[in-house]
Formats: sequence, C-alpha cells, structure tokens
Amino acid sequence: MSRRLPPLNALRVFETAGRRQSFTEAAQELGLTHGAVSRQVRLLEDWLGHALFTRSHRRVTLTDRGAAYLAEIGPALDRVAAATARQIEQRSSRLLRVNALATFTLRWLIPRLSAFQMANPHLEVRLTTSNARIPDLNEPYDVAIRGGPDQVPGHVAQEFLSETRIPVCSPALVERHPLARPQELARHTLLHSATLPGVWAQWLVAARAPDLEPAGSVTLEHFYLTLQAALDGVGVAMGPTALVADDVAAGRLVIPFEQPALPARSYYTYVPEGFADDPAVRSFCGWLRRIAQAPRKAHD
Repeated sequence: MSRRLPPLNALRVFETAGRRQSFTEAAQELGLTHGAVSRQVRLLEDWLGHALFTRSHRRVTLTDRGAAYLAEIGPALDRVAAATARQIEQRSSRLLRVNALATFTLRWLIPRLSAFQMANPHLEVRLTTSNARIPDLNEPYDVAIRGGPDQVPGHVAQEFLSETRIPVCSPALVERHPLARPQELARHTLLHSATLPGVWAQWLVAARAPDLEPAGSVTLEHFYLTLQAALDGVGVAMGPTALVADDVAAGRLVIPFEQPALPARSYYTYVPEGFADDPAVRSFCGWLRRIAQAPRKAHD
C-alpha cells in the first residue's frame, strides 16, 4: 500500500520550528531565511488542511493539533536520522590496524595489498612495521603478523604462510661465477643479516661444506638490506622462499641450489581475543590465507 506523505522538506522545517518555537531560530538552524521557513510551514498547513501554529506579531505558538503532530513527527524523524547515520557509518572507511615484520611487509605484503583494498574499499588499512615481540608493542593493533608458532596470551594465532631458507643471488652473479655445487661458493661473497647471524653456517653444515671459506662476507643490519644486496649482485644471500618468490618468478633472483633448504618459522596472524570475531579482522586474515596459497599472477 502506498504511503500518503506530506512534503518532506516542509515536514523537516515544521519539526525544527516547532521544537524551537520560533521561525527565526529555525531559520538559523536550517540555514534558511525567515520567509522560507514561513512558506514551508504554510505549505504543510495547506496540505494538512489546518493550522499548526498560532501567529502573533513577534512569536509563534503551536496549536493543540500542531503540538500533537510534533510529538509524533519528532521521534519519527529521529529514527530516520539514526537509520541514515548507520548507513553512512557502514559506508565509511573502517580503520584496520595491522602491525607486521618489516621485511615481510616490504617483500610480501605491500606488493599484494592493493588486491585486498580493491576487494574491500570500505576498509582502510593502517600498516605499521616492527620486529618487537607482541607483548612489547606499544601501539594499538587489530592484527599482528609474526613468526610462529608462539603462544601469546590473550591472542588467537593462525598460520597462513610457510617458509624455508635457501641461497639466492642475481642471475648476473652466476653468469660470472657459475654455482653448480655448494663448494663453488668459495668464489663468492656471502651476505649475512645481523638479525640472523648463524643461518649460513647452518646451511653449509647441511650442504656438507662446513669448512668452506668464501671469497668475502658482508653483514647488513636488516634482512631486507641483505636481500637488496643480493638483487644488486653484491653476493649470495640466504633467502626466505616466500619473501623471494616474486623476485625468482620475475627473474631478478635465481636459486642455484634447490637443496638443502633450511626449515624456518612460518608466518602467523596474532589477533587479540576481543577482535577475533570482528568482521574486518576476519576478512583480512581470511584474505591472507587465500592469497598465500594463490599463484602470484592471480593478484598482480
């Protein structure tokens, strides 16, 4: 059944004038002239067929019928305003705070993040990086990404990306000095990260070349600097397979030896228990799991 509704703009003006008991104050609140308020009220009165205000020289007063109408209209407009505000809130960006490891963020997350943003335009991701332990984080977060598995009290942890470590280098490097056997690393510079000082020694033991002496060694402060040095042809780095996969696929890095591959900690999402059922958090964590298993070309 169709609704018989009065002119809605006139209804809004009437509610304001009735609540204010003044055409002048209603005009100020609505950004209209006194005459425009008076005309809209008169339009509504003509539509209803009776007066809503008693007008004197300097003031207006609601009639009994006007007061009864205002008592019905005011709450109805409040409900309309509240419903509209909820719709706008749902349309507006929801801030999702993600704190992740620096190298993981640079090498894996950022190249893929546009796919999440396009699929979730209502979510605004605020991404910060830190290598600090989760209990030591000072800034608020909805999702933290760290290695695992770890037990973090008050958090729900879930694996989404597995990892191993293997030597990687630029194609130009192996063109100058081929790497057919681990022993041929003696002609190369080994790149070390200060945060993972023992990885090369572990790999050389696994490769049955524990006493190998490289042509040179370079240690860099952060792991992402070590990978950049490998890309630039400075030497051979121990690359985490997940974080170098894009460079290998693009031919910027090569893997001279498929084996041995050192086991490494997987990547986990750690979500405070209070946010575990948050739709935005669940959407982001689910996307991480799907994208980690998808071919890179699916989200280039």
